Amino acid sequence: MTPSLFRFHGIFGILSQDMAASGFLRQSGFFLLALLWLPAGIVGAAAFRGLGPAEFGSWKMAVLTAFQSFVLVAPCGLLLALPCRRLWRLGYHRAAWAMGTALGTATATTSLFAGLLGPLGIAVYAAVQSLPAWITVIWLNRKQR
Repeated sequence: MTPSLFRFHGIFGILSQDMAASGFLRQSGFFLLALLWLPAGIVGAAAFRGLGPAEFGSWKMAVLTAFQSFVLVAPCGLLLALPCRRLWRLGYHRAAWAMGTALGTATATTSLFAGLLGPLGIAVYAAVQSLPAWITVIWLNRKQR
């Protein structure tokens, strides 16, 4: 295991071991996608439901409103992306894809309804719905020790 510059304890200790082993470009690409999947999923689910700029009056107002809320929502995507990444690194590739797809779809869909409570509601829903992934990662990590 490569020594890490940052030492975290608990769940974040698992993540620092992963990050120390990979390059900066791979890390930045992962974090860019991890931050953008939830806002993109919310936009996709809204488009599927038929919500669009007609409710806002114009495309400009819709984009401005979406950008303001997505700045606060984007970090919520990390709650699911990080345990899926750890599952992948532990060698459970199918489980990582299955868990990311299933929980990601559920999180993006319910975020439309949680959005009525604001960004805090989306954060709470994302945290609760990522718990199965975190529990699985912690259990598998302890099993491999």
